[in-house]
Amino acid sequence: LTRFSRPTATHRRQLTPRRTRSSPFRVSFLCSHVMADNRHTIILVQTTSNKKSRTFMDFEKVSMAMDGVCTMFEKRLKEMYPHMKDITYDIADLYNYVDALADLSAMVYEPKINAYLPYNKEWVKKKAFAHLKKQAGQ
Repeated sequence: LTRFSRPTATHRRQLTPRRTRSSPFRVSFLCSHVMADNRHTIILVQTTSNKKSRTFMDFEKVSMAMDGVCTMFEKRLKEMYPHMKDITYDIADLYNYVDALADLSAMVYEPKINAYLPYNKEWVKKKAFAHLKKQAGQ
C-alpha cells in the first residue's frame, strides 16, 4: 500500500480569498462556512484536451468532494511513482495538478434556490486547502 502525507496547515499559501463588491463568489463564500459542507456536490473533470476525458464525481458533502479531488491527485501520483511506498506532497503540488487539468469545476446544491451553483478551479483549490487545513488541525 502507498501511504500519502497530506499538506500541513503551516503551508505558505494564503487562505484568504479575494472579495470584491462585483463578485458573486463573495456572497456564497461568506455563507458557506456553516451550511456548505452539508450540500450535495458534483465535481466535473476533464483531464486532457480530449473531450472524451470528461467525467464527474458525485458527493454528499463539499468536504467529501475535496477528499475526492485529493484522492484523484494521489492516484495520479501513485501512477507516476509506482515504486514508492510513501509519497509526500505539498499544497503547491496539488494546486499545480489542478491547474494542469484541462477543466475542473464544482456544482454545489443550494437549497434556497433549489439549484446547483457553479464554481471554478480557484474555488476548488481554496476549498481543498481549507479542508486539508482543517484535517491537519484534528
